Amino acid sequence: MGHPVRRASRETAGAELPPGQRLQRGWPVTHYGPVPRFRPERWEFRVFGATADGGARIWNHEQFTALPYATVVADLHCVTKFSMLGAEWGGVPARTVLELAPPAPDVTHVMVWAEYGFSSNLRLADFAAEHTVFATHKDGELLTAEHGFPVRLVVPQLYAWKGPKWVRGIEYMTADRRGFWEERGYHNIGDPWKEQRFSYQEGPGDGPEL
Repeated sequence: MGHPVRRASRETAGAELPPGQRLQRGWPVTHYGPVPRFRPERWEFRVFGATADGGARIWNHEQFTALPYATVVADLHCVTKFSMLGAEWGGVPARTVLELAPPAPDVTHVMVWAEYGFSSNLRLADFAAEHTVFATHKDGELLTAEHGFPVRLVVPQLYAWKGPKWVRGIEYMTADRRGFWEERGYHNIGDPWKEQRFSYQEGPGDGPEL
């Protein structure tokens, strides 16, 4: 029995490119800092912060990879202006994590935490979107270390930096707080269809003050 395949809407399914983007053949490697070494015996995925029951939920690597698996066909838009269209991402849907470790009713945002303390903030609605997935595979193959193995977050409706590589956990938040790149001049929301690349483009209500 195959895994369910979810296809993104027209705006995230390659019908057209967002403004300022160019079509990319292949998948360039882009990241800041070294590639972390994966140690399965030490790896864990933690959900913490404003959880519904006040406690943290932790999965080790074996437990996390045993969670329900789904496939999403969606594009990836990098803020450096390349777009990769129609990729197949396989992994654990963000909605599954929300169901297994529910947030408190007043949660509005999440902080995605990754190796080396990297982080990215998301509105809860973007995190909970149907096509947001903790990807372990691309086009049926395990991710490489350079592309985020063992887990990277894919948020097709936002620029790719909003879905970090090497994810280690999710913090539920009752107020917005900027992540690593958002504190360093990137737009707090990051919608490629509105070309929200940099913080100077933000309007009232787009994010906390820098």
